[in-house]
Amino acid sequence: MAACRNTARERMEHSAVARVLDPIAQFQLYEDYLDSKVTPMDLFYSKSRELARKLVEHGRKGTVLSREEFEEKKAAAQIAEAAKSNTFYNRNQPATLASAGKELKDNFLKALAEREEANRSGKMTSVIFIRDHNTVGQEVSGYIDYAHRLKTQDFEPYFSGKKRLMPGRSDLCHKEHRAATPAPALASTSHLQQGRVARFTYTVCSVLRGKKAVADYYNWKTQVSTSNSSPNFEVIYNDPNGLLFKNTRDKKILNVDPLSGPGEDSNRTLLQSDLYIHVVIYDHSIRTV
Repeated sequence: MAACRNTARERMEHSAVARVLDPIAQFQLYEDYLDSKVTPMDLFYSKSRELARKLVEHGRKGTVLSREEFEEKKAAAQIAEAAKSNTFYNRNQPATLASAGKELKDNFLKALAEREEANRSGKMTSVIFIRDHNTVGQEVSGYIDYAHRLKTQDFEPYFSGKKRLMPGRSDLCHKEHRAATPAPALASTSHLQQGRVARFTYTVCSVLRGKKAVADYYNWKTQVSTSNSSPNFEVIYNDPNGLLFKNTRDKKILNVDPLSGPGEDSNRTLLQSDLYIHVVIYDHSIRTV
């Protein structure tokens, strides 16, 4: 009930502010607008409100809107008011989660579901590292901006098991290298060995330096790598510490080197998954004042 009262109060305040910013919005009719311009002196000499309105309408060119101008401004004000109201309404509605109602068994999908709301709302920005084989059997690895993907893709097929989330050339960073650089084999799923593979992948991505981007995609067989920008992270390649991601909102650094700490307000989660060879999620929390 308190939340409902607060929302109603905010809508009333929003409407009041809108009327102050656009005074035309407060008049229902053109006659009401003219009445606001009529002075006691006008009424005294005209002896009629109707005549006073006509004197105001035709006697003050440049300071009083014509009926046509009033109707145009009134319509524009109503459209703007509706647009602002829709924006306000949508902002106060809870986002529909793609993971809602899904029976998730794999640890990776469960981890994505746990982070979905926070990434959609902007409280958290997660970077997902995935290493696995694509549909043609080529081994690929890359970093995915989870929050950005949620905004640009429907995740229902991923959570329902109809599709697999994989890094692609539209994700973050991709570069081409012709020299063979085979990925180390993953003999077991121990954290130690996964950490070694992650360190190898991190080193390769750090060496393959190019244009500014947000994460990395790398095809181990074709040696193809590309780069793309993301709204949430800026890639730093020229740092002595290697590959770093700079959050575009709070400017803090996310370090994806598995042998280093992930950085302030960030943490690293290494997951055991039946769906992928290697999965790591880096979470960066956004503090609100």
